[in-house]
Amino acid sequence: MQSWALVTGATVGIGESFTRLLAKNGYNIVLVARDLPRLQERAKSLESTFGIATKVIQADLATDAGCKSIEDFITNNQIDVLINNAGFGLNKAFTMSQLDAEQQMLDVLVRTPMRLMHVALPGMKERNKGVVINVSSVAGWIAGGTYSASKSYLTVLSESLHTELAATNVKVSALCPGFTRTEFHQRGGMSMKGLPAFMWLNSDKLVATAWKEAIAGKAVSVPGWQYQLLSFVVHSTPRALVRKIGMNVRIKQRQK
Repeated sequence: MQSWALVTGATVGIGESFTRLLAKNGYNIVLVARDLPRLQERAKSLESTFGIATKVIQADLATDAGCKSIEDFITNNQIDVLINNAGFGLNKAFTMSQLDAEQQMLDVLVRTPMRLMHVALPGMKERNKGVVINVSSVAGWIAGGTYSASKSYLTVLSESLHTELAATNVKVSALCPGFTRTEFHQRGGMSMKGLPAFMWLNSDKLVATAWKEAIAGKAVSVPGWQYQLLSFVVHSTPRALVRKIGMNVRIKQRQK
């Protein structure tokens, strides 16, 4: 029986990098995203390049129906690898943003990965085999609005499940990247002027690191020496200062 991996947000950036890495490792791929033409294009490319099978599911994970459609698919199909990658950011302060937009982000970043793991993990546990990687962020270490809060939730839940399943062969890991060259910031309308070049990560490289570390049983993967150093600094710095720095970063991102 061939192994299948399901990747949300599979058409661009980190999600796309995961689909190529997993296909290269022989996994068949279920690609989940909103853009059907792009899904079909990516699936065709994976099939022709790596000789694997694919399935595409068009779903808006900000909606109950979209999330339920992926839950149902996982319930009815064996998924050996789950990559919770779908996400987006908002470029407005919490007190100035639209409530619907805040709720949609919460649904995509928190509700959906929680529910997909809740459906997928019992089967993985029963088979004593499986990998779940939740794409979180170093933003979860700072106080940067709903996005930071959501990523903090995802990292902590990943750590909890990693510990809960430590006696099994099921791997759960949080990937916490820093600034990565994808469409994320452009889509969110965020200004990245002035960010030094050395702070940018390559999507393919960080995904390769995350996969290697997840398989090795690491609970949290922080690719890049610059963000490993940042992790140490943040966790060693008084929280009041971390809050101030985090807010300054968000304010700069909102400047056009």
